[in-house]
Amino acid sequence: MTSRKAETQGSGKALRHRQTLIAWGFSLPFIIIFSMFMLLPLLSALYMSFTDITAHDLRTPFNVNFVGLQQYIALFKDPLFRHSLLVTGTFVIIGVPVTIIIALALAVALNKGMRHLNSFFRALFYAPVVASVVAVSVVWRYILQDDGLLNNVLKTIGIHGPAWLNDTHVALLALIIMTVWRNVGTSMIIFIAGLQGMSGQVEEAASIDGCNAWQRFIHITLPLLKPTLLLSLILVSVSYLQFFDESFVMTQGGPLNATLSASYYIYKKFGFGQYGMSSAASWVLFIIIALVSVLQFRVMRSDD
Repeated sequence: MTSRKAETQGSGKALRHRQTLIAWGFSLPFIIIFSMFMLLPLLSALYMSFTDITAHDLRTPFNVNFVGLQQYIALFKDPLFRHSLLVTGTFVIIGVPVTIIIALALAVALNKGMRHLNSFFRALFYAPVVASVVAVSVVWRYILQDDGLLNNVLKTIGIHGPAWLNDTHVALLALIIMTVWRNVGTSMIIFIAGLQGMSGQVEEAASIDGCNAWQRFIHITLPLLKPTLLLSLILVSVSYLQFFDESFVMTQGGPLNATLSASYYIYKKFGFGQYGMSSAASWVLFIIIALVSVLQFRVMRSDD
């Protein structure tokens, strides 16, 4: 009896060991690709951020001087980098709430609207997401020119529109409007999925008890939608903290650095061959994104 039990335990351990090896075998291609194209560049950038490596040192990357935190100290002494963080923060603080609110409103409207038109409007609002960001930026650049489509429309109702992309006061706002228009479709689809996964019995019970539509939305729909809201909030925040394409295509960081994002600052430093400085800026941005994500998790789950 004892020997049979020992044999059963031995065969169970062998089976688990075999399953573990098979699992690692299936995971190995991903691990190799992730290590080569994600982990290795990430660690290389971390190493470079503590050195004074430039474009002239590429042939001898391991013979550069280790300077410790000097790159980070110089980075925060650079007023242009601090300005890029301010621009990025403004972009996120304005753009993220506007995107979430519009996407949620569209999702609620489409979830309860006429079903035969829902597919059409979902495709319509999601189309900018799948369009090329460069093509979209070029079109919006034409729309926002001094004599572009928007100002011509405003002129017909007696309003003289500003030079949207050449005015330091409204250039960043113009990029926010375009980015919200392009990205609202992603959050809308996420919210629609969350709304369709909710049971309608709770809302029906609240309606019978006399709750109006607004009360049902605030006290029932939003609390049940919190996990979906957290997912959308993190995705939008991370995307907006890294915004680059819009600034690069439409304004090149101008006018007078009014739309210079942190990502565009990193790109310029890298283009100038200041690899140590650009790596340090990349890690600062990475830490900011990580902290913002952790803060959102804490805030959104504080009531659970």
